[in-house]
Amino acid sequence: MKTIKVTGTGQIRRRPDRTRITLTLEGVSPEYGEAIRRSAEATEQLKDLIEARGIARSELKTLDFNIDTEYEGYEENGIYKQRFAGYRFRHLTKVEFDADSDLLGRLLSAFARCPAKPEFRISFTVKDPEAAKTALLGNAVADAKAKAEALAKAAGVRLGAIRRIDYSRAGIDLEVRPVNRLMMAKDCSEATGSLALDVEPDDVTASDTVTILWEIE
Repeated sequence: MKTIKVTGTGQIRRRPDRTRITLTLEGVSPEYGEAIRRSAEATEQLKDLIEARGIARSELKTLDFNIDTEYEGYEENGIYKQRFAGYRFRHLTKVEFDADSDLLGRLLSAFARCPAKPEFRISFTVKDPEAAKTALLGNAVADAKAKAEALAKAAGVRLGAIRRIDYSRAGIDLEVRPVNRLMMAKDCSEATGSLALDVEPDDVTASDTVTILWEIE
């Protein structure tokens, strides 16, 4: 059986219609239980803030949570040493909402005044990622077929049945991140109302490949 194997590349471009704020809460406490308590209190503060602006508390999602021992360096008699400093908690969360610059501004203002002092980043994505990934796959298959047909015509053969399709849908990034690791300055702590952030996100772009094996006649 004679075969031909072709790899097709698919590409998509979508206007982002979903805003994602990723927030990091961190702190060090001398006792393990206190670190857990402080983390819980800080998380509740964030939930209070988003709920007051019309977003359900349950929309604040945990991406990662951990508590590690913390050590600090010091010098004694010319010798550098380390000693236990406490327990550091780190709680990574996110909240998403449909693109709304006014709501984004009100949330930024709220986070600026939050006693928990979260560090955060703003990114933009698409509301229906599965539809975008399906379109990407369709484009890749269409590209592979067009290439295979062109090769078959040039070789004077015809494409037969598809024998195998190799595809791994992994690592497709549908996010644009124009604002990374932002922490409000101290002079923003008294901000009220809405903070304006003049950000115009670029389109979300992605590409992927699919390899198809055809019989040739």
